[in-house]
Amino acid sequence: MPAWPEHVMWWHVYPLGFVGAPIRDDVDPDAAPEHRLDRLEPWLDHVIGLGLNGLLLGPVFAAETHGYDTVDHFRIDPRLGDEDDLRRLVDGAHARGIRVLLDGVFNHVGRGHPAFRAFADGGDDPGLFRARRVDGRVEADVFEGHDALVALDHSSPAVVDLVVDVMCHWLERGVDGWRLDAAYAVPADFWAQVLPRVRERFPDAWFLGEVIHGEAADIVRTSTIDALTQYELWQGIWHGIADRNFFELSHAVERNDQLLATFVPQTFVGNHDVTRIASAIGPDLVPHALAVLFTVAGTPSVYGGDELGWTGVKEERVGGDDAVRPEFPAAPPRDDELDPSALRILDAHRALIALRRRKPWLWRAHTDVVEVTNTALSLRTAVGDDAVVVALNIDDAPASLPVADGVTVVAGEGAVADGRAALPPRGWLVLEA
Repeated sequence: MPAWPEHVMWWHVYPLGFVGAPIRDDVDPDAAPEHRLDRLEPWLDHVIGLGLNGLLLGPVFAAETHGYDTVDHFRIDPRLGDEDDLRRLVDGAHARGIRVLLDGVFNHVGRGHPAFRAFADGGDDPGLFRARRVDGRVEADVFEGHDALVALDHSSPAVVDLVVDVMCHWLERGVDGWRLDAAYAVPADFWAQVLPRVRERFPDAWFLGEVIHGEAADIVRTSTIDALTQYELWQGIWHGIADRNFFELSHAVERNDQLLATFVPQTFVGNHDVTRIASAIGPDLVPHALAVLFTVAGTPSVYGGDELGWTGVKEERVGGDDAVRPEFPAAPPRDDELDPSALRILDAHRALIALRRRKPWLWRAHTDVVEVTNTALSLRTAVGDDAVVVALNIDDAPASLPVADGVTVVAGEGAVADGRAALPPRGWLVLEA
């Protein structure tokens, strides 16, 4: 794995929503480009201001609706613009020291993909899809029951070649790596055929697999993927806080430590597929979630808008993702334009990201659970004498937790004396040795 991911923290955005592009109505993948992608560039300084240095982009390739139904991996979605627009964004990011990751949807394509359309219309089988002709018509396997998403045939050398070509095409144009969408649905040995070929040409590329379930360490060893999404920690954080059950969070932190023998996961408290953290646990407890995210091992990401306290609930229906994938304003708000709750969340992000920058060893450090109850938790992450301590209280009554002597407050609300943290109701503290 290249060295640079150890020092990157990502700002994750869903471009089609960000720029206000149409998602379901009047979408023509072959339309003339509308140059909306440039709307991201004014936000790059906001990324730097947060202390982040990575831009994790959702799908940007020509698609039929939400972007995960790709019809051309070699062309920018005309709702976003064209290749020159992406080049400008990548160049603008790199000029600021920001890495760029693209979202590769390589498990399936949209039903309107030209190769599938030609096959369905009676043409030769291109060897790309899990599909067959039955009684003169084509029947295709689809992704998780979504009829519009036609599964690729990952046993086919043609699919291996296609994915290698797509990855190399955009790495040649300056991107730094790939998020592998729905990697859990793809056989791990498929990635083991693809990624070494790409690394031969681009040894500095980084590959992040979206894995929701499964034996993570086994997947990494077989696939050669560099990192996987840490959904177990995400669930432990928001469930532990929302359900007032820090034992679940404690268990998730210990499980996160176990992964480090094999790989460093990508950690998060929000992304484009889940209810926003401020809606899941309430705005006043968002700093508690951030305190865990930025002090345990992993490669952290912030889902764009979470740092501003935005809310949004994911629903299981057509359009159920819209609330968590909104259009962004033309420029970031100033601090004096934010309400006190949003400013408190933003300040927590800044303070904790700055701590992470000062202590890069947190990327792969183990965390000890010092004390845990249903509503109070103390964590210690350390390398030698250098330590970070987290004390969290989600009860409506004050709490006292063990921390350590000789620590200073980095962020939060409370006081420290005689090796203990005194936390107000729903209070939190992050301390450093």
